[in-house]
Amino acid sequence: MASSLTSSFQTSNLRSAFLGERNGFFVCSVSVSHVRFLKKTIECKESRIGKQPIEVPSNVTITLEGQALAVKGPLGQLSLTYPRSAGSEGGFWGSKALFFMVCSLCACLNNLLRTLTDNMVVGVSKGFDKRLQLVGVGYRATLEGKILVLSLGFSHPVEENTRTVVSGYDQSAIGPFAGVKYADEIIRRKEGKAGKKK
Repeated sequence: MASSLTSSFQTSNLRSAFLGERNGFFVCSVSVSHVRFLKKTIECKESRIGKQPIEVPSNVTITLEGQALAVKGPLGQLSLTYPRSAGSEGGFWGSKALFFMVCSLCACLNNLLRTLTDNMVVGVSKGFDKRLQLVGVGYRATLEGKILVLSLGFSHPVEENTRTVVSGYDQSAIGPFAGVKYADEIIRRKEGKAGKKK
């Protein structure tokens, strides 16, 4: 039976029609003339990190309106919009805590959404730091009031003022800004042509 079906459908004729949005996904009606079956079932494993509740300090306020989550703390306010197939609920676990509920269609996002939400809570309550290191002859950084002044490219060695700390409550904004060199970062440098032995 399977061989006769395969021989009768040698060419594929794919047509789709938009039916609308359902559970955060765009659903289409697809008609095909050849169907193949996968040998293995693809499943999303449940994340151990995503199952953990997020502890909320007493100085942090969380507001959930529909799929929009707003986190407000002493250092600022952040917001995140969940997919329609994901949700959250409040609970108690030692102190105030936030639990996640994600449907099976969106299980792969459980770990990501939990981590993003936890970063928001930690950011508005404690903040994040990125320590930079200026590497080079005469590279230094000074703070004049609220202005960061970077001096780059002197011809004589300068041994002091080569480290800078960038702080803030939004981790996704600190990382791209702190792009000189992280203090704990190891950079593999290619040997220059002048340093090669002849």
